Amino acid sequence: MTEASAPVQVSRHAITFVLITVFLDMVGFGLIMPVLPALIEEVGRMDLADAAYVGGWMFAAFSIAQFAFSPLVGNLSDRFGRRPLLLLAIFGLGADYLFSALAPTIFWLFVGRVIAGVCGSSYVIANAYIADVTAPEDRAKAFGLVGAAFGVGFILGPAIGGLLGEFGSRVPFFVAAGISVLNLVYGWFVLPETLPPEKRRAFEWRRANPFGAFRVFQSYGQVLPLCAVLFVYFFATAVYPAIWPFWGMAKFGWSEAMVGLTLAAFGLVMALFQGLGTGPAVARWGEWRVCLAGLVIAAVVALGYGLAGSLSVVLVLMVVHGPEGFVHPMLVAMMSKEVPEDAQGELQGGISALMNVAMLFGTVVFSQIFGRFMQPDAAFRSPDVGYYVAGVVLVAAVLMFLALTRRPERR
Repeated sequence: MTEASAPVQVSRHAITFVLITVFLDMVGFGLIMPVLPALIEEVGRMDLADAAYVGGWMFAAFSIAQFAFSPLVGNLSDRFGRRPLLLLAIFGLGADYLFSALAPTIFWLFVGRVIAGVCGSSYVIANAYIADVTAPEDRAKAFGLVGAAFGVGFILGPAIGGLLGEFGSRVPFFVAAGISVLNLVYGWFVLPETLPPEKRRAFEWRRANPFGAFRVFQSYGQVLPLCAVLFVYFFATAVYPAIWPFWGMAKFGWSEAMVGLTLAAFGLVMALFQGLGTGPAVARWGEWRVCLAGLVIAAVVALGYGLAGSLSVVLVLMVVHGPEGFVHPMLVAMMSKEVPEDAQGELQGGISALMNVAMLFGTVVFSQIFGRFMQPDAAFRSPDVGYYVAGVVLVAAVLMFLALTRRPERR
């Protein structure tokens, strides 16, 4: 490794701050999930099936905003450094939480989701920051820690949202706004810059516009097969944010608190697998095989949720679901090795754009499937159809991964 490509040395406080930032992004995403169905029903004066339609479009608005701004943020960080962009995103996210807490109508809830999507692009910079400070061979483990931070955020976000939702649907957002302010103050004092001036590059609009972000995949064609798998994978797994709360309420009669607790359990399993299992799994089997195993499990479990007949079965499936948490960090780590160090921000922006397009289509498709098959006049009325469709799409992702990527030699 040359001196120019050596990772920047930073304090543990800086890495901790980045992980906390990712964690808080996921907390904010998870906060709204348990209270969203009831909030939409209350504000929009509609039933659960219609609320699912609206909820899907809200998540789509979030994804569109991330798609539009993630490449811009990633490229700006390649030009001006990681620190100022990350702090700005955290400030905006705190403002969004406060805005959402005060939103009076469905329209303003949509506006809040757009702001959340714009500011939620902070994880793009966080990934680039991690790439700056870790050697290429250590990035799978590092991205696993980022995934674990997502998982822990997904534990506390829905749990906080569900429990605080008992005191009012707005309360969780006020709490999240306060936490974001504390994180901003903490980061101001402990976060160093990791991209020195000699490694920065001129900003170009053609690279930063949403569709131009995909040029990174054209420039580094080796990542295209992995991008195709990533797109299909995220399209299918959009079923969870799209319908999980609505599905639990419709099928099992869950309360907001129960929705939050199940999502917390889901996040706990993912965090344990990603945080404790990524490094050992990669060391033993390699990134390719770990990714394949995660994709296979993702397909099996999605079909399993559709067939589940009780909460106990759902909880068992959550435990089995854990290795799916390896898929995203493995794909990102494999792609990051194919691009130079001065393009890591651009790559992460492109990956984020791809993920958000997939999530955009996925949330709309699966929320519409749920709403349609829950209407009183549906020929086949069931809350489970979305999971069956997701399972079939994930089987396709497994086949794509086998067909489009090269199986490494056994060690």
